[in-house]
Amino acid sequence: MVADIQECRDFLAAHPQVKYVEVFFTSMTGVPRGKRLRVHELEAIYDYGRFLPGSILVVDTLGADCEETGLVWEDGDADRRARPVPGTLTLAPWLGPDVAQVMLSLYELDGTPNDLDPRHVLQRVLDRYAADGLTPVAACELEYYLVDQQRGPRGELMPAKSMQTGQHPTGIQVYGLPELEAHAPFLRELWDTADVLGVPLEGAISEFAPGQVELTLKHKPDALRAADDAVLYKRAAKGVALRHGCEATFMAKPWSDRAGNGFHVHLSVNDADGNNLCAAEDLEGSQLLKHAIGGMKALLGEGMAILAPNANSYRRFKANSYAPVAPTWGVNNRTVSLRVPAGPPKTRHVEHRVAGADANPYLVLAVLLASAHHGIANRLSPGPAVVGDGYAAAAKENIRLPSNWFAAVDLFETSTVLRDYLGDRFVDMFVSVKRTEQARFFEVVTELDFDWYLRNA
Repeated sequence: MVADIQECRDFLAAHPQVKYVEVFFTSMTGVPRGKRLRVHELEAIYDYGRFLPGSILVVDTLGADCEETGLVWEDGDADRRARPVPGTLTLAPWLGPDVAQVMLSLYELDGTPNDLDPRHVLQRVLDRYAADGLTPVAACELEYYLVDQQRGPRGELMPAKSMQTGQHPTGIQVYGLPELEAHAPFLRELWDTADVLGVPLEGAISEFAPGQVELTLKHKPDALRAADDAVLYKRAAKGVALRHGCEATFMAKPWSDRAGNGFHVHLSVNDADGNNLCAAEDLEGSQLLKHAIGGMKALLGEGMAILAPNANSYRRFKANSYAPVAPTWGVNNRTVSLRVPAGPPKTRHVEHRVAGADANPYLVLAVLLASAHHGIANRLSPGPAVVGDGYAAAAKENIRLPSNWFAAVDLFETSTVLRDYLGDRFVDMFVSVKRTEQARFFEVVTELDFDWYLRNA
């Protein structure tokens, strides 16, 4: 679905001060990429689209070409057609009063959705639900750190100074109110900005480390828009943070001795009349919810390359860290991967706790919903729920998720179920990009290499 040109005309009439527009789409690695245009160029994008090179679909995290994909030289670096996403043309207040932004999706020149665009990958999964008369309901929770723009005297990363006292935070202070008040100007502007963007941003908490925060996004019976919200929110948080003299980082594990940044996804399924099919008096939820959990549990390892897409992602998974280490599930239990939260029967759903905040929201939702649909369609059982310490249960049963980047990518490549849902071409291209990144990442000799091996090898 592409936006109507009238949306553009109405927006420009309502906002005559706009001079510039940033247009962007989200690549496989989750990094927004696009252009800044003069406002007079915008209507043409709504009328026909904007050409972007196909190679941008498969660049690495740093934006470098991945020649192994075959979409650079062999393809002649041919253009694809980018079209605006309906409802995403808004002001971008953190960029100035005269700047707007709009999200894009990529299509082939004949109008066919490009099968490597993460939005279209997610839509492909949602079509499976629609064919069964089902509608996923999704909400995203992202943890991140506010950090100083400048490094410490030894090059170390520093939590952002309090906007009240100018002091660096110390201690964990989970759910601490003074810690939120220390960044009240940032939070106030972030909420105001989210309202401008149409992003349903809700409450904030101080998380499990100095400078770490979490804000929730409201549940939506539109998983594609829920992923859009997460992308728009991350972009806004980074932009607003810079206006307050700090940076927002969604890196999975910025400090080895502090909590990592998770991306928790809350999921349920509605029928055609909007009824929650996961609802039940039983605290474990309905049979449909159990089947969905069974599918997510069965495919958790095969989807780890999406949920934990970077080398740093795997530093987050440690026992007793609130980051899951095994395919486990339970009720009102934060030590498992798949948690059925407490609440009234009508609110039954599952919270998927594995993904890192560095993951691509579209692809995370695509993998989770594909796994859940697979479980529902095949009536998979999740087995007994874990009661008590999920880390101890996983150790006792000797079950783990893939513990490193290479193993995860290898497992993803061989997943017949995820290939069926996401598409062979997408899986092959994602694997190619990640293997290119792996090679480039491990070519770099770091300070740790010297510390460990310079004299001891």
